[in-house]
Amino acid sequence: MVTPQPAQTYKAAGVDIDAADEAKRRIKVLATSTHGPEVLGGVGGFGGLYELSGYRRPVLVSGTDNVGTKLKIALAMGQFENLGEDVVNACVNDVIVSGAKPLFFLDYIATGKMDADLAEAIVRGIVKACNECGCALVGGETSELPGVFPPGEFDLSGFAVGVVEKDAMLDNSSIREGDLLIGIPSNGLHTNGYSLVRHVLGVDDDPAPLFEHYDELEATLGEALLKPHRSYYPMVKPVLETIKGMAHITGGGLRDNLPRSLPYGLGAHLDSSTWEVPPVFTVLQEQCNIETDEMYHVFNMGLGMVLVCDPAVADQIGSLVPEARVVGEVVRATSERRVNL
Repeated sequence: MVTPQPAQTYKAAGVDIDAADEAKRRIKVLATSTHGPEVLGGVGGFGGLYELSGYRRPVLVSGTDNVGTKLKIALAMGQFENLGEDVVNACVNDVIVSGAKPLFFLDYIATGKMDADLAEAIVRGIVKACNECGCALVGGETSELPGVFPPGEFDLSGFAVGVVEKDAMLDNSSIREGDLLIGIPSNGLHTNGYSLVRHVLGVDDDPAPLFEHYDELEATLGEALLKPHRSYYPMVKPVLETIKGMAHITGGGLRDNLPRSLPYGLGAHLDSSTWEVPPVFTVLQEQCNIETDEMYHVFNMGLGMVLVCDPAVADQIGSLVPEARVVGEVVRATSERRVNL
């Protein structure tokens, strides 16, 4: 006689549809605060709808990113809301480099077991960042993937779309030798370099170093590492029609990112005495024994965005962006590196 097997359910396999529905309900409530009349249908459909109007020759600019292994620091600290700001600003800051206005954002949260409280905390940060830069949260995806992620772990990615008039795009074609480089300060690592930090400090095995307080940081090391990726759009918006180019300083640091904004044959000379390096980088260099050249190749070292402009408009930009300061100039490229410090 065959013994009857109990009825099988999706929940028994590790996917809780009810928990996912609760997370989506909370997300929908939060997302609505970012919507203007351009958003059609709201969150919950199979695709986000956004009505584009008022442009002659619109060019859509898209970007995608994640928060990298900063997730591991957040898990060790049990702090997640800043990650929502990180993922929005990492994407939006890339989009605005072309001169684009951010339009809308979508998120992707993948986890082994859906936690509505966690999803809500992350989306609160996403909504905060979207509101700061005038970007609508039009949708996303929450995926429960048992067996892919260990208990308690997750991944977070985002996708941003912006728009710019074709004749207003920042395409580096007007950049010339002698143009000035204007830096806007960062507040820390943003979302890059965390694999090196984790490897050297060994915090995956023992998170104790993250909870050590440093007077110069006025915080624990973990709190300093979790400062959210800054949004640069509100600062650069008033000068987009004045500058010639822009570089978002992400993975690869100043050495890899500045050349991406310059035409072939030109490089950058930076004077590192012209800006203040946030103390978190000094602490990390001392604690991790990282050479200075490697620091500048991995981290932003205190400059989150670098603008390129004609010298004649530098004072005007400085008056519109009070935090900005001249940090160098465009020069003839003398080596493959193309950035000299």
